[in-house]
Amino acid sequence: MEQKLAVAGGIVVQASTCHDVIEAFLASLDVMPKSKDTYRAGLKNFMSFIKERGILRVMREDILAYKVHLIETCSSSTVSIYLSSVKGLYTYLESEQICPNVAAGIKGSKPTRGFRKDCLTPSQTNEVLRIETSTLEGKRNYALVNLLVRTGLRTIEIERANVEDMRQQGGECLLYIQGKGRDEKDAFVVLTEATLKPVRTYLRARGNTNASEPLFASISDRNSGGRLTTRSIRRIAKCAIVSAGYDSDRLTTHSLRHTAVTLSLLGGATIQEAQQFARHSSINTTAVYAHNIERVAKAPERRIDAMLDPENSHTIHMNHIRYKKYTIHKSITKEEQR
Repeated sequence: MEQKLAVAGGIVVQASTCHDVIEAFLASLDVMPKSKDTYRAGLKNFMSFIKERGILRVMREDILAYKVHLIETCSSSTVSIYLSSVKGLYTYLESEQICPNVAAGIKGSKPTRGFRKDCLTPSQTNEVLRIETSTLEGKRNYALVNLLVRTGLRTIEIERANVEDMRQQGGECLLYIQGKGRDEKDAFVVLTEATLKPVRTYLRARGNTNASEPLFASISDRNSGGRLTTRSIRRIAKCAIVSAGYDSDRLTTHSLRHTAVTLSLLGGATIQEAQQFARHSSINTTAVYAHNIERVAKAPERRIDAMLDPENSHTIHMNHIRYKKYTIHKSITKEEQR
């Protein structure tokens, strides 16, 4: 006998109909396919929650209970995404006059302050890049991780990259990318010699490649020559991090992006330059990096140590010098903007 599930307020439909309604809702969204997949996963999770608890009539308090469940079991970003999928579904159901919107006004989870992932220091980054390159797999992995560290690319941007996306312009080699939420490859990163050389070495070792082939290809028996997925890219990067001795849940592929942005600022880039480099839609996101660096550079904790332990004031001063280049550059930039 086919199971029945309640959509809201006592309106009961067959499970198969629920599936059709959800797919109709997803079809109505003007978002990228991956975003639809994320919404689909969120709604699947919600329907499982309803089924496991034997809820026959979904009411507002049930969605609030689901929110509590998500907060207890998921990250804040997942909570927000999954709740958004549920709220979007009920907005759609109300617009189609299927049922009332019992999710209206329910707030998402408050975002975590700062970043959920850590970044690496320059010395740690160099250790991560000590990847054996005697094999084709090693050459590919080194070129890939090195690219992540030096350009701050997202995994989806690397997955979408083709060989033909590397182009010469103004004497520089650029890699054109299709960014997150974009329909075209309308952004680029500069491939410096230190970034480009390992990629060329890998492509030569790979053999004859067509321009339309993926920049990084799988070597597995099941997908040989096929495009590396974001999951495979994350696995390769995580393996390099762990192999360097840094096994932490807070160090992931996204940590390499954080590292790239942080190093660009420490190296003298302005916030505006770092924003363009990272392709942040809001400069406020980039400003968080700058704030964290400045917070360390001007740490009041060191001033307290200097007051309580004058004999070690020289060591305290040298720790401050580590970030001096960034703070001086930032001060000059502020003067130029006046």
